[in-house]
Amino acid sequence: MRFLGSILIIAMILPGRSQEALQVREELFGTTEAGERVMRYTLANRNGMLVRVMDLGATLTGISIPDGEGGRIPLILGSDTFEEYRKGFRASAAVIGRVTNRIAGARFTLEGKEYRLAANNGPNHIHGGRKGFARRVWTGVPLPVQEDAAAVRLELASDDGEEGYPGNLQVSVTYVLDDRNRLRLEYRATTDRPTIVNLTNHAYFNLAGAGRILDHELRILAEHYTPTDQGLIPTGEVAPVRGTPLDFTRPTAIGARIGDLAPMRGYDHNYVLDGSGPSPFLAARLRHPASGREMEVHTTEPGLQLYTGNHLDHRAVCLETQHFPDAVNHPGFPSVVLRPGERFESTTVFSFSWDGRATR
Repeated sequence: MRFLGSILIIAMILPGRSQEALQVREELFGTTEAGERVMRYTLANRNGMLVRVMDLGATLTGISIPDGEGGRIPLILGSDTFEEYRKGFRASAAVIGRVTNRIAGARFTLEGKEYRLAANNGPNHIHGGRKGFARRVWTGVPLPVQEDAAAVRLELASDDGEEGYPGNLQVSVTYVLDDRNRLRLEYRATTDRPTIVNLTNHAYFNLAGAGRILDHELRILAEHYTPTDQGLIPTGEVAPVRGTPLDFTRPTAIGARIGDLAPMRGYDHNYVLDGSGPSPFLAARLRHPASGREMEVHTTEPGLQLYTGNHLDHRAVCLETQHFPDAVNHPGFPSVVLRPGERFESTTVFSFSWDGRATR
């Protein structure tokens, strides 16, 4: 371990391995209007893959791979300039919480008490409120480099009553990059009062590096979805995707049936994943046919929200692993309630392959 000015570098090179070192680099990225310092962490593996994360929102600011000509190909929308995030970057790959997605009427009842939240999506609540976890400055902790992985953990304390939610919540997300080109996201949370928790990362993927994602082929291992009303609030039903534009059970170009979704501008739907269990299972596969680049999504979550960057003219696609929208108001949906003595645990893995560099 060594210090270079304001940059902390933790590196490991093993005998007989590539001289591309596994690394965690830490540097000052910017300062908020309130004067809070925001650090950025760069995880690097031996294949030249880089993952950048900042304290503000525990946000992925970049995932990139070598282009073979000395340059780099970005795989998510992001910025190398903190000022863009300070002003409000429109495609921020932040951690969303305390509860991602929508809550109908911006209210819920838990153990006989009604809680009112910010109505920041028409009459409904979305993505944790007006500030939420995406606009909070987390505390980053670079972790010692392991034999085949580099990691950083980000921690946050959410006070009782913040955004209307009950309970003091302790939250962490750990980003782990390994030499198999897998980026693992490990979420943990505990509370001192009954509350609700549903966390995700809102990364905007584009495996082409630029342009629109309508030519990307997508497969989602889900034969059902949760229908919604016009406000995108689930009706409580679980319906089959077969025979609808939502059917991605076989690899299909994202743009193949997107026009059939009118008056919607694209996909913004929750899928009921076929898999289940405490270990991450395959949920989706995204492929850019022209380059051969692929990404697999494995998760322990029961749902996946497909969002095609509709406010960005379909320049990226989000595959948000999570519990179902408005789950707290639907007893038949998997529960998002967390109680004292329990620990919220969720894992999602994004696995990348390119130029023969497979994850398997």
